[in-house]
Amino acid sequence: MQEVTVVIPNYNGIDFVEICLDSIRKQNMKDFAVILVDNGSTDGSRELVEAQYPEVQVIALSENTGFCRAVNEGIRASVTPYVILLNNDTQADPNFVSKLLKAIKCRTKAFSCGAKMIQFHDRDRIDDAGNLYSALGWAYARGRGKPEKKYDRSCRVFSACAGASIYRRAVLDEIGLFDEEHFAYLEDTDIGYRARIQGYENWFIPDAVVYHIGSGTSGSRYNQFKIRYSSRNNIYMLYKNMPLGQLILNLPLLVLGFGIKILFFAAKGFGREYVAGIKNGFLLFKQARKNGKKVTFRFYNLKNYVLIQGQLLWNIVQRLTS
Repeated sequence: MQEVTVVIPNYNGIDFVEICLDSIRKQNMKDFAVILVDNGSTDGSRELVEAQYPEVQVIALSENTGFCRAVNEGIRASVTPYVILLNNDTQADPNFVSKLLKAIKCRTKAFSCGAKMIQFHDRDRIDDAGNLYSALGWAYARGRGKPEKKYDRSCRVFSACAGASIYRRAVLDEIGLFDEEHFAYLEDTDIGYRARIQGYENWFIPDAVVYHIGSGTSGSRYNQFKIRYSSRNNIYMLYKNMPLGQLILNLPLLVLGFGIKILFFAAKGFGREYVAGIKNGFLLFKQARKNGKKVTFRFYNLKNYVLIQGQLLWNIVQRLTS
């Protein structure tokens, strides 16, 4: 019986989807399913997959619904107890699937285990070694740009990067799938956050390796789309996951953190876009309550909130000293 399904979201990935799927074909573990969810591509990448990779189940959406909706469709279509999400602009090491599956099976409290993501064009440098989030409201990829050899030990992280991670289906059934309101950006931090509130863990697994091209769908590192959605989703995520007392406790740090980001993006010519995203995030509060997306505070999770708060503060130190 298959234990894991690899779900690959695709949007106009003609330039790199073959690299990704060829690497999946070369996995040393063979008994797993592959689902590619196409977000209304117009470049022929869906047709290419259907013609050249008959072993891949293709789910074709009529339009670009965003990362979250795409991966949710793939998760819903899967029947295995574990699901791996993999970006279409990656090349997976032959041990990628087997290492992630082994890692999550031997960690009973793990919700997710993320791979070591290495830069495709500079294979001595880290692209992502787990996601961290701080009380300044800053989310960032651990180790980005650093020598990959420094990140050779498994460890717990705030959340796993959804670009190359495995998830436990039973926990997804408990906490819900990816929040489609995010569309893209911080959706993996949000779902990892929700799992942490319930007492689950997120891990970084260096033995599972992928090489990531980066910005394969959205383009450059800084653009209007990314900046607006990132700031919008950050405000939305904070409101959803932090109870009122924790929001008040962190408010001075959050104001400082968002203020620094406004100045940072203003210097790059994107200050208005960042502020517009913040405003849009506040507009989602009423909708989050109405749709039941706001996480209800439960006293039996108080210990988990305390542990999360400690990590939020510690991650400020990590960020400023890294």
